[in-house]
Amino acid sequence: MKKIIGNFNEQIYAITRIAVGLLFLCHGAQKTLGFLGGVDGSGGTVELVSMIGLAGLLELVGGLLIMIGLLTSWAAFLSSGLMASAYFMVHASQDFWPIGNGGELAAVYSFVFLAIAARGAGKWSLASALKKESLQ
Repeated sequence: MKKIIGNFNEQIYAITRIAVGLLFLCHGAQKTLGFLGGVDGSGGTVELVSMIGLAGLLELVGGLLIMIGLLTSWAAFLSSGLMASAYFMVHASQDFWPIGNGGELAAVYSFVFLAIAARGAGKWSLASALKKESLQ
C-alpha cells in the first residue's frame, strides 16, 4: 500500500512537536504570567510557590524546550510525568475514565510527551542545528 504522507514523516513529527510544545507553553504562561486571560480570565496568576505554580513553571519551561527542540527528551519525560500526576491527583478521584472526569487533555499530553521523550528533538530543532554547527 502506498504511503500518503509517509514521505513527510520527519516534517510532520517536527510540526507536531512544535505545536504541542507551544500549546503546553501557553498553559504555563496562563498560570504563571497571566497571559491569554490568566487563570481567572482577567490576567490573574497563581502563587508560584505552590503545587499549581510549580506545574505552571514546568509547563512554561518544558513547553518552550519541547517547542524549540532543546533538551527535548528530558523536558518531554518530565512533562509526561507532570501530566500523569495531574491526571491521577486531580481527575481520577472524580471518575476513573477520562471522558467522565475531564482529564482527556492531561492523559493525551502525558502519552504524547512520552512519545516525544522516546523519539527526541528530530528535524527543525535547536539541538539538530547545534549538532550541525559543531560538525562544521
